Amino acid sequence: MDIVGLTGGIGSGKTTVAALFADHGFAIVDADELARAAVATGSPALPLLAETFGADILNPDGSLHRGALAARAFRDSAATAKLNAIVHPMVAAAAKQRFQALAQDPATVGIIYDVPLLLENRREDEFAKIVVVHCPEALRLTRLTTQRGMTKADAQRRMKAQVTDEQRLAAADIVIDNSGSLEHTRQQVAAAAAQLKSYLQPSSSA
Repeated sequence: MDIVGLTGGIGSGKTTVAALFADHGFAIVDADELARAAVATGSPALPLLAETFGADILNPDGSLHRGALAARAFRDSAATAKLNAIVHPMVAAAAKQRFQALAQDPATVGIIYDVPLLLENRREDEFAKIVVVHCPEALRLTRLTTQRGMTKADAQRRMKAQVTDEQRLAAADIVIDNSGSLEHTRQQVAAAAAQLKSYLQPSSSA
């Protein structure tokens, strides 16, 4: 089964858009959710992360101190690349298993993979279509500092570690503008869902 990639800059509202696609029957696989599972207490990733970024990224109980890891992993592109090299293969393996299970379910209308770093990891060719959630940087920065409690410096550092809005838009087959009202976003997703269903299941829409 073909997979649709959903991406967008941090703070763009991918989770909201993914939930709206789910309302139209799409199965959503969330890369962030898989990444959290990959670094859960007792996972094989934690010792590798501690070795790479320092033992103090772990809490006394052995769980991950996400703030400590983020401060080191997003300080520059080289550090971010080290983080990705550890976590991403584990996430990819988990995603593949999820895709295979969903593809065998006759109730699956289509699969959307919510991948924040789709372009950063040069994975465009893995997807039948790419949906980009777009939101101006200034608004994303406001969301990150007010809704997620990030410092401005931390938010800017994470944004800088990603590709530019221009690069994302250039790779998009479908763009969802999530800078306005929820209703405006909902209308765009409804149109995009119909377009994707027509592409993924042409015989049923004929």
